[in-house]
Amino acid sequence: MLPYSRCLTRNFGRSLFRQGINVSARRAVPGLSASCSVNNPTKCEARSSIFQIRYFKTSVACRNEVITVKTPAFAESVTEGDVRWEKAIGDSVKEDEVVCEIETDKTSVQVPSPAAGVIEELLVPDGEKVEGGQALFKLRKGVSAIKPTAAPAAVTDGGGKPVRTEHRVKMNRMRLRIAQRLKEAQNTCAMLTTFNEVDMSNISEMRKAYKDAFLKKHNIKLGFMSAFVKASAYALMEQPAVNGVIDDTTKEILYRDYVDISVAVATPKGLVVPVIRGVEGMNFADIEKTINELGEKARKNELAVEDMDGGTFTISNGGVFGSMFGTPIINPPQSAILGMHGIFERPVAIEGKVEIRPMMYVALTYDHRLIDGREAVTFLRKIKTVVEDPRVLLLDM
Repeated sequence: MLPYSRCLTRNFGRSLFRQGINVSARRAVPGLSASCSVNNPTKCEARSSIFQIRYFKTSVACRNEVITVKTPAFAESVTEGDVRWEKAIGDSVKEDEVVCEIETDKTSVQVPSPAAGVIEELLVPDGEKVEGGQALFKLRKGVSAIKPTAAPAAVTDGGGKPVRTEHRVKMNRMRLRIAQRLKEAQNTCAMLTTFNEVDMSNISEMRKAYKDAFLKKHNIKLGFMSAFVKASAYALMEQPAVNGVIDDTTKEILYRDYVDISVAVATPKGLVVPVIRGVEGMNFADIEKTINELGEKARKNELAVEDMDGGTFTISNGGVFGSMFGTPIINPPQSAILGMHGIFERPVAIEGKVEIRPMMYVALTYDHRLIDGREAVTFLRKIKTVVEDPRVLLLDM
């Protein structure tokens, strides 16, 4: 809608029709009424004007509409979340600009502004719980906030000893949930950890030899993670107890004939474990692409709850941070977790000779209520065998 509307009123004058005249319209200053006067060489009177053009401002009610924005619908497994405001009352926002984040047990949901405007009212305090469909804030569309005058810079005292301070920060919902689940694992599972070491020489040479061709064909880099994911799927199918779980409610053991592997990803907000589904039927390229997609979504805080639901086994790679050794904690309701660590050159005895090899320590933490030591050690040795010689997968040995 134009800010000014124009109304034309025709006043017919017979005298002007009989004479040859020139009509020129003269518009007044914007915002004020204006009229077009008729100039006649014969000096006809104003009442004989053909056109009178007037400008007037329309109502701004439609441009200053106030709308209420509600919490988006959550996934079935999520009922509530905590609000963390990115904007305050009086702030200008663009369309699709994030106004707040809702932190749930598993992920964060961003709430964007549906239109450009100004935040008029926050209906939920920062840190409060909200449910799906609950009103969050009011937005006045189509206006801009008035920029406040900058306050003068405070005068600082350059002398004296530096002040030592401390402050408290409220734990976000994701961190609380992580703490709860880790403690739950300690209280429920009879956790035990077994260790082994993997010679990374062959897999490193294979990666070096085929990384360029792999990248050219699949448009994704070949890393070590896909080898351990595929080796874990192979070992899980061979040792079904490690892929199972105890149902404490029914006192039954649930065995699965499929492999869904959770991969731990560190984010600024905490640890998330998106799931690679159906790994038993995937090749190295499929695994690398899925890991890359899930990792990118995790870094952008775009993981959905469905991306992290389920999972029969978890792999945690502390080696990317330089870890040498560690004992991972089970991710409930699973029964085991594999911990990968850094690759370091060490002297190793090979056929009576000492050689320097790239070695990695691996750790398997398992629920001893379900998995016996023999099964755990056998499982870890199978992973070691496949990673050290990937031809085992090709020959299905």
